[in-house]
Amino acid sequence: MDIGAKLADIVGADHVIAGSDASEDYSHDETLSSAPVRPAFVVRPSSAEQVADILRLATETGTPVTARGSGSGLSGAAVPRADGLLVSFERMNQIVEIDTDNHVAVVQPGVTLQELEERTAAEGLVYPVYPGELSASLGGNVATNAGGMRAVKYGVTRHHVLGLQAVLPTGEILRTGGKFVKASTGYDLTQLIVGSEGTLALVTEAVLKLQPRVRHQATVLAPFGDLGSVVRAVPKIVGSGIGPLILEYIDAMTMGAITYTADLKLGIPDEVRDTAQAYLVVMLENRLAGRLAADVEEAAKLLGELGAVDAYVLDGTAARKLIEAREKAFFTAKGAGADEVIDTVLPRATLPRFMAKVTEIAQANETFVVGCGHAGDGNVHLAVFQKDEAKRSAVLHGLFEAGMALGGAISGEHGIGHAKKQYFLELEDPAKVDLMRRVKQAFDPAGILNPGVLFD
Repeated sequence: MDIGAKLADIVGADHVIAGSDASEDYSHDETLSSAPVRPAFVVRPSSAEQVADILRLATETGTPVTARGSGSGLSGAAVPRADGLLVSFERMNQIVEIDTDNHVAVVQPGVTLQELEERTAAEGLVYPVYPGELSASLGGNVATNAGGMRAVKYGVTRHHVLGLQAVLPTGEILRTGGKFVKASTGYDLTQLIVGSEGTLALVTEAVLKLQPRVRHQATVLAPFGDLGSVVRAVPKIVGSGIGPLILEYIDAMTMGAITYTADLKLGIPDEVRDTAQAYLVVMLENRLAGRLAADVEEAAKLLGELGAVDAYVLDGTAARKLIEAREKAFFTAKGAGADEVIDTVLPRATLPRFMAKVTEIAQANETFVVGCGHAGDGNVHLAVFQKDEAKRSAVLHGLFEAGMALGGAISGEHGIGHAKKQYFLELEDPAKVDLMRRVKQAFDPAGILNPGVLFD
């Protein structure tokens, strides 16, 4: 069977690209440890019906299928197979509806966060999930259950996905959920598909919950003399009632790197900067400027009581640039030669014990490990610098094992993909893995969707 010709019949010859002719961009995502792979074909559908026809063909021929949005993922889940199809959703990029009465957006998977941000702002609304890379697609965010800095207040992607249109490998088109905020009607297929990394179904539309856009924001930066004091302060801040929009920790090495790269001046005296070992970034928001000012004053006082050397309220430009620099911490680490970046998540009260284990594991393996993270929700992002593959594997295994022993999980928002599959299979409860395999079999009996992601 000439699969290329069949695909051309479905989407048009202009939207089928043989792998040898495909842009190198289609061969990878942003994962540091996954090698690029050119697929046999790149196919660019424009409708759910075309996706259904593509998947029927793939099931009939046993052809592997990988979905791709913007390719900004960090787990290798968008890296295609050499013998497979890469389904790119770049043409399915319409904001179908902004429903201001029900406070939802209906979007196709190729819509970017930036595009949705601009449309919702015009209506006084916001989609509050903020993974940091605004060029990321909503389809990719749904596939990985993306999180980001605002998760401490608003949660992650799955908390804002009310419904989906999704296509099964059989070609069946499903509608799950809808423009309502609760349901007790059978299994929650919406939430099963969210975070499944393209292994169960291909999402062709999402119904997203929106929030009112809050006008007033302020950012407090607090340097600390040691990292332990920072992570011990986090549960106290969360429990204080001030409700931070963002609560990030940044170690001194990472802060130095991101501010240098961004040429960012924060107005911190040299003597404070030179002794600080870590920082907390606390962003607050409120509908009323007066109430925000009171919250900022309370936050600064609390930070001092918790051991901060000082607390600096950043002006709007500095605050924006710092958040932007923090968003780009991955690219800063990549530029500095990091060999892997991980996003272990654990109960925030266990952060001090985990960070002590990080130091212990790094020293035992002669490895440089630095980072930052969404301290408010316990999601730690660590850059690992170790060229020796065996040592790096030992470090990653140790870090993931330490996090899980404290009640955490391997990934908080990047996903497992290809990059962390080895550790997932080694460390996760085999009974849970077996159940996941059976769920996969029920959705995808031919095993065509993202084979090699999550499972061998």
